[in-house]
Amino acid sequence: MADSEILSCPNRRDFLGKATAVVGAAGVAAACWPFISSMNPSTDTLEKATTEVDVSAIQTGQMETVSWGGKPVFVVHRTDAQVASMKNSQGGHDPQSDADRVKKSEWLVVVGVCTHMGCIPAKNEDGWLCPCHGSVYDNSGRILHGPAPKNLVVPPYGFVSDSKIVIGEA
Repeated sequence: MADSEILSCPNRRDFLGKATAVVGAAGVAAACWPFISSMNPSTDTLEKATTEVDVSAIQTGQMETVSWGGKPVFVVHRTDAQVASMKNSQGGHDPQSDADRVKKSEWLVVVGVCTHMGCIPAKNEDGWLCPCHGSVYDNSGRILHGPAPKNLVVPPYGFVSDSKIVIGEA
């Protein structure tokens, strides 16, 4: 067979065209893969996605601060008096019932970042006080007065046992 006969063969030409397209598509996919892969969250971000907290060591009336997603989270073991006083109150600027903010009445879990300017409020007997601008939160993390527009954020969390909370999962 002469060269001109091989090149004019329609079946061979169709095969060469399809093979070239497949190899070209594979090359484009291989070149794009690193860019697509770079959009996935990094391993250190995935490690911060959830935080396990052993609450068995937190005494009644005490608070522990843990890190979740790079933010401080306050885990508070509330006293019976704190629970009772929060049960019938709705908060101030951003009304919300205590029952909507907790999964178990004796445990409060809130992100410890003031909703006004991102400061970290200080715990006191009546709740929290933001030292920078004077926002006051109650023992349910609800804003009572001050410039903060919203309550302290309740992160997604769940009890996996009586003594363990996982923050980052509902």
